[in-house]
Amino acid sequence: MRYCALSQAGVGNPRTSRPVPRSPQLAVVLAILALVVGSGSLVARGGPSPLERLQGRIARAAAGARGPVGVGIKHLERGVEVYLNGDDTFPMASTFKLPVLVELYAKAKEGRLNWDEMVDVGERDQHLGSGDLAPLLDPPGVRLSMHNLANLMMLISDNSAADICLARAGAADVNARLAALGVKGIRVDRPCQELILDYGGRDTAKLKELTLKEIRAATREPTPRTGPQGDEARWAQDDRYAADPRDQATPRAFVTLLEKIWRGDAVDRASSDAILETMKRCTTGAQRIKGLLPRDTVVAHKTGSMGGVFDDVGIIYLPDDMGHVAIAVLTKSARAPSADAEKAIAEIARFAFDYFYFAGPTS
Repeated sequence: MRYCALSQAGVGNPRTSRPVPRSPQLAVVLAILALVVGSGSLVARGGPSPLERLQGRIARAAAGARGPVGVGIKHLERGVEVYLNGDDTFPMASTFKLPVLVELYAKAKEGRLNWDEMVDVGERDQHLGSGDLAPLLDPPGVRLSMHNLANLMMLISDNSAADICLARAGAADVNARLAALGVKGIRVDRPCQELILDYGGRDTAKLKELTLKEIRAATREPTPRTGPQGDEARWAQDDRYAADPRDQATPRAFVTLLEKIWRGDAVDRASSDAILETMKRCTTGAQRIKGLLPRDTVVAHKTGSMGGVFDDVGIIYLPDDMGHVAIAVLTKSARAPSADAEKAIAEIARFAFDYFYFAGPTS
């Protein structure tokens, strides 16, 4: 970002310099300026407010995803909010893992879950999608604590760990917890395995209980088509995924959940702090919310990616005690390459950062 310094070069010092002669043209310009200032600064009065400019910049950046984008931004101390399609629903992809983590902490507080409990992870627990558990699951498998599984779910977005965590949390309990917190607009329905199979148009009921090796053998396809026909086939899948009402959320709902966590209301203060510390260690999506922020900016966040969906939700910790900004950027049916969609998220986050750090209002 470049800043302009006002220079006083050429202005005479009244004690040491002679008066600077004015041309007739300069006299006319000065007279016009005096009229504008004296009439209440008509130019400034007719322009957009800083918050309106922020909204415009967000909308222009969102266009880079080449698809529907929803944005929710709230300065948590000041209460200033900005939304773009804030009440529209978007597929969560892996951002659903955040409400799952909240429910796990709630169960732990209630004595219904022990973070130190060891869980046997076998080949049937190895699921489709992202993660690093696969090399560890050769017979006889591996044993991990619930705490380790939750960390894998959040830090590297491991789908196998997430599905174990969701099974322990219970989708119905996750949704009930959200409702009790007053978070309206987040719906958790399926584990990652089923979500991915549904996205591919598979017989999910038949395949979901198979091992990963068996699923891959049953769904083996020829090399995917490239070019316009391949794009159209993929976009049709993306659109079907975007239209499915399951596992969707609104930007406003995620901002509400983030604020509940930040205020210590999601479970209790200690649990909320632990959730935020886990989110600060997220290793995915470095080019999204964090992509254009100053290098040392702390961000507690969770990403999600799948089928035209590029999501990132989290809290930006502004430097110099300038507060905290909850931000949720959700997309669907994005036609842009992933790098362009991520750049759009990064630009939106940077606009919010600059607004609240440099020119944030008090109301």
